[in-house]
Amino acid sequence: MWKNIEAAPADSILGLTEAFKNDSNPAKVNLGVGVYKDDAGNTPILGSVKAAERILVEKETTKSYLPISGDPGYGAAVQKLLFGENSEVITSGRAATVHAPGGTGALRVGAELLKKFKKQAKVWISKPTWANHKGIFSAAGFELAEYAYYDAGTMSLDFDGMLASLETVPAGDVVLLHACCHNPSGVDLNEEQWSKVVALGKEKGWVPFLDFAYQGFGAGVEADRYAVEQFAAAGVDFFVASSFSKNFGLYNERTGALTLISPTKEESQVAMSHLKSTVRVIYSNPPAHGGLVAATILADSALYDQWIGELDEMRDRIVAMRSALVEGLAARGVERDFSFIKEQRGMFSFSGLSDDIVSWLRDNKAIYVVGGGRINLAGLTTGNIDYVCDSIAEALKK
Repeated sequence: MWKNIEAAPADSILGLTEAFKNDSNPAKVNLGVGVYKDDAGNTPILGSVKAAERILVEKETTKSYLPISGDPGYGAAVQKLLFGENSEVITSGRAATVHAPGGTGALRVGAELLKKFKKQAKVWISKPTWANHKGIFSAAGFELAEYAYYDAGTMSLDFDGMLASLETVPAGDVVLLHACCHNPSGVDLNEEQWSKVVALGKEKGWVPFLDFAYQGFGAGVEADRYAVEQFAAAGVDFFVASSFSKNFGLYNERTGALTLISPTKEESQVAMSHLKSTVRVIYSNPPAHGGLVAATILADSALYDQWIGELDEMRDRIVAMRSALVEGLAARGVERDFSFIKEQRGMFSFSGLSDDIVSWLRDNKAIYVVGGGRINLAGLTTGNIDYVCDSIAEALKK
């Protein structure tokens, strides 16, 4: 069957990780893959997660299937995290949540559901965006279009261009937005800008789809949900894909959720019926463990406080590495201004490094960076920051 078929190209990010693993250079540094690392270079299991797992081991009595939509306690916990405990969205019952296998699974379920009812719609994605966004929505059969987002000249948000692009989006089309910690640029909208985008979306009648993969990695759990709250207050239909890979460190548990918010409880119930029928033909029932871990933490005040503390530590470490990189390059006499990196949020940064420099760093220093210059700040540690700064400074002076 496969004799005359060419092999598919390697994933641009995961393929980079494979090359990194095969590199024998003891000084090698992986700044590509989107996984949090602590200062020892490890992806830790959070203490709150370990504690929740011990609780589950003691009380778990069955490995039977979860409901199609997932454990009800998990859905309630996700909504509390998205909207706040006393949110009108929750008390009115106008949100429907299903447990999905990771943020990617949530995006794909949402894409399949939308394709059922909006067959002619386009999906608009930011330029640039996470590479897998294109694959997910294309695989669901959508035509893609791009809206302006990042200005490579100023290393900042092109907000005027973004608004001008979104003005042209027809009613019924889908606009995919990063709720916080934009991947790959690290450049986010401020609250005033979000308010303008929400107002425009309501006026134009397009369907907002928020990818919320990094809640807590920007400014904090509550501050990072500002866009979600604003769309909820606008009373429009919209989608939110959540991921708990980063903020709970549940990468290999594939723990995520898709939440649909509607203007009324009755519409939300209809949405849930179609959500479940969509899930049924994709993976039927979600995996239990990661969702039950997250639900246990979010329902227990002591574990919740412990988790928030651990999340704060992860975010603070990334912020510290941003500063260390900027200051380290300046201390080495690099003339280019990299101070914009301090203004970005989340794990990622569009560093401004050219593809030639990215290739040189990989070939000569075993420092692995995604093409286009996107770096994962969590890959930097106190042990490798000097080596990385020395190497970048050398590359820039060539």
